[in-house]
Amino acid sequence: MNGMNDVDDMLARLAQAPAPQALDGLEERVLAQIAMPRASRAGLGVGAITIAALTIGMIGAGLPASPSTASPLSPFGANSPLAPSTLLVGAQ
Repeated sequence: MNGMNDVDDMLARLAQAPAPQALDGLEERVLAQIAMPRASRAGLGVGAITIAALTIGMIGAGLPASPSTASPLSPFGANSPLAPSTLLVGAQ
């Protein structure tokens, strides 16, 4: 119970202490930041990210893709490479 009294005493002293000078004008600074348009806060970052994404997309679309062929894979077929018996025999 003594610990709670210590906490109460510390909180009472903190309540009587003067506010730090750094808190002066804090509300005005916060409200000024909120009122500032988002575009001016974003700056060059959004534009640079947009240009980078467009460039990567155009390069990716322009590069030729290598043709691929699909191999038939039937999990229930007799010669399935994924059949448990095939997987167990291959591990030995």
